[in-house]
Amino acid sequence: MERLIFHVDVNSAFLSWEAARRVKEGLPDLREIPSCIGGDPKSRRGIVVAKSIPAKKYGVTTGEPVSMALRKCPELVCVPGDFALFETCSRAFKKICASYAPVMESFSIDEVFLDMSGTQKIYPDPVKLACEIKDRIREELGFTVNIGIGTNKLLAKMASDFEKPDKVHTLFPAEIPTKMWPLPVRDLLFLGKASEQKLIKAGIKTIGEMARYPETEIQRLLGEKTGHQLYEYANGRDDSPVRGEREEAKGYSAETTTEEDIVTYEQAFSLLLAQCDVVAARMRKDGKKCSCVSVTYRMLDFRTRSHQKKLGNPTDVTEEIFVQVKNLLYECWQCQPLRLIGVALTDLTSDDFRQMSLFENTENHEKQKKVDGVVDDIRKRFGNGMIVRGSTMKTADKVARKAKAQMELRDKNS
Repeated sequence: MERLIFHVDVNSAFLSWEAARRVKEGLPDLREIPSCIGGDPKSRRGIVVAKSIPAKKYGVTTGEPVSMALRKCPELVCVPGDFALFETCSRAFKKICASYAPVMESFSIDEVFLDMSGTQKIYPDPVKLACEIKDRIREELGFTVNIGIGTNKLLAKMASDFEKPDKVHTLFPAEIPTKMWPLPVRDLLFLGKASEQKLIKAGIKTIGEMARYPETEIQRLLGEKTGHQLYEYANGRDDSPVRGEREEAKGYSAETTTEEDIVTYEQAFSLLLAQCDVVAARMRKDGKKCSCVSVTYRMLDFRTRSHQKKLGNPTDVTEEIFVQVKNLLYECWQCQPLRLIGVALTDLTSDDFRQMSLFENTENHEKQKKVDGVVDDIRKRFGNGMIVRGSTMKTADKVARKAKAQMELRDKNS
């Protein structure tokens, strides 16, 4: 039986999700004006996590500092990311996708693979079905997706990256010579800038030229493992399965895949702080603490690396977790280009016992627990968009004062 795989990808996810919420509130559509998600426009800090098409025309790029983006486009509307909103929207579109597919794999917060193999009798026309899923997401949730259809995950994902937004594309084996091979090698899934430069230097400019090149030469240029994998991809071959969701989570984790390379600690820490904020809040809500913190990142040569640390005391404090995450990244990463980075909290416990140490600042620990409590309370009472943590965790008192002021203001106006 020939496989049939869909790849569903939200168009400019973070910006689209915030835009959809604002449209419901009667505000201008961020997708139609120069805008971006990321950073505080007043402090001009942080990085661009997502951008609108009008912002892209000004040269605004994902991953660059907000201050630089504002120099390119002074009228740029900058909106802080609301990860609670992003999670809600992610769950909503995945729920729709899962209602059609026997097996669904969450590839990231805004992407899923659907294994539709064997469903031809129920859904005889895969393109019609994909259009139905796409249109239902747009009509019910207010944002758009692209859907790629192929006989494996590679071809489905490549197809979903064709013309955007709000499109359905196919990439079946017979279509590879006309649809995929004419593309530049940089468009091949997981092929990074360093590999692209080596291939171009060797006279290989398109995916088709790479597919017709001797595999041994590709391996000589890119390394044995990476060269083999990319050569297989260039020929449209991929036998990786669509893996369903795990039934039981053993920890709390968050990952972010970016459009542009992450090459500085500032870029990485901005994403990791937001992730720590999300996973620590989830953990506190469930009454858990973690005894192990880990950082994971994926480099452009397919290698995924993790670095973890066992904690002397279980914790659910965001600052303590973020401090460990920063130290871990300093220890294991030398700013090689990345496209994916994430954090995970494991070895969970519900025990409140804490071993005291002569070297521990217990006063600061209690202060940070209070900060987290205030932040969680504001988000619970008034919504997750009411408070966003700063670009570092060094100003905990400032966070607490801001939280308290917002709460008092809200109580006064209610």
